[in-house]
Amino acid sequence: MANASADVLASSRICDCEYMAITVQPVSEALFDDVQTIFGTRGQAARCQCQGYRMGWYAQHSDDVQGRRELLRDQVIEGHGLVAHLDGEPVGWCSLAPRSDYTYLRQTTWKGRNEDKDDTSIWAVTCFVTRAGFRHQGVSRALTVGTIDVARGHGARAVEAYPMKPAAGKEVAWGEMLVGALSAFLAAGFRVVHVPSLRRAIVRYDY
Repeated sequence: MANASADVLASSRICDCEYMAITVQPVSEALFDDVQTIFGTRGQAARCQCQGYRMGWYAQHSDDVQGRRELLRDQVIEGHGLVAHLDGEPVGWCSLAPRSDYTYLRQTTWKGRNEDKDDTSIWAVTCFVTRAGFRHQGVSRALTVGTIDVARGHGARAVEAYPMKPAAGKEVAWGEMLVGALSAFLAAGFRVVHVPSLRRAIVRYDY
């Protein structure tokens, strides 16, 4: 993982230039409290604990928030995710892990695809959370750029994401944008590889 850290630090310096004082780094156990600060204590992020694409609908909406928090802690210890800081304040989270870890993706993004669902060399970006009070400052765009180096550092041969693709003139509900903005991925160098529905695109960055 030493190489991964070096790559991400390089990416962080790029983010410093483009997004002022935003830095991005891979998550670790030492940053778990920062992740919880970003999620806050109310709302969907605090309740879901970024487990939505990892478990079925009923499990992700159960009252067992503490159970989901412990699952997230284990994932954070594995280094599956990124954290953004703005002037030292934790402001953004991005979930990033092998695509095969997100079993719920098989129900929501797989229509028309003919790929090995258990291929661990494909990593997936599934969720962004920007801390209340820090939105519209480029946090999610900095995290989007950071996913490329982090996934490469873990040995991925490609990283993909599942942003919403609203129709022209149509707005997307705020909660639906947790998967990220299509424009941010395209600006970072991802390309559209599949359109499973009118409202969603699958984008990928190949190494």
